Amino acid sequence: MPRTTDPFTPFVVHCNLSKSAAPMSASCWFFRALWLPLMLAAAATEDQGGDCSAKRCSNITISDPFWLSDEEAPRSCGSQDFEVACHDNRFPGLRSSIPGSSGFAIIDISYEENSLRVVDRGHLELLQASNSCQVTILNASVKLAQPFKIDPAGLNLILYNCTEEATAAAVARRDRELVQMSLRCGNKSKMFVRTGVHYDVTGNYGRYALEGCDAVVTPMLGSSSGGTNASNYEQLINDGFLLTWDPNLGKFTHQIIF
Repeated sequence: MPRTTDPFTPFVVHCNLSKSAAPMSASCWFFRALWLPLMLAAAATEDQGGDCSAKRCSNITISDPFWLSDEEAPRSCGSQDFEVACHDNRFPGLRSSIPGSSGFAIIDISYEENSLRVVDRGHLELLQASNSCQVTILNASVKLAQPFKIDPAGLNLILYNCTEEATAAAVARRDRELVQMSLRCGNKSKMFVRTGVHYDVTGNYGRYALEGCDAVVTPMLGSSSGGTNASNYEQLINDGFLLTWDPNLGKFTHQIIF
């Protein structure tokens, strides 16, 4: 029977391992020692289905466990969670786990520390929009794929989109922790920002809620120029935030039976 080349099909070597059998022959031991590394290497190559070597997008190297998608020659080099798209060679990006929503632009990657710094593209689109009413933004945490976690050492920035009544109330309170954003919804500014909110592993930020306002939480780093001053919200958003990934997720496994 011809041998299959499917890497997911177990490769069986017939060596008698029953208690009544004679000790395993030297040739069988040699066969196992010779073919095991070869089969593992072949399976890894066939999994990748093409050229899966490290590549560059802009000034960032994309290598295992990440892999760069290629629309002209589609192939998979690993888990879709680690698939990276190169946007006009300007920046590499991770997809959002929520269909139809914007993902994350990668600023840099540390393969030694299993971490990467990203910026939420939805928030960048908000900053660039002429009318903030037309932009939908989500909490960054809900858009992350399973292998990625937000660095708990970071802080959070909270964006508020308020009704006219809530806007007037917020202005009247003169809350020093709230800064009114320059973003316009029509001819009015109804958005506020709060920064320096500590990370909550449970995701409970209810104590920061404002009546009459929708709130979105996004992680942030401290800005070298402006600290966590809410007035510097544009720079804080552009600086991005830190993610870590589990190196044990997203790997293919193969069963080789003897």
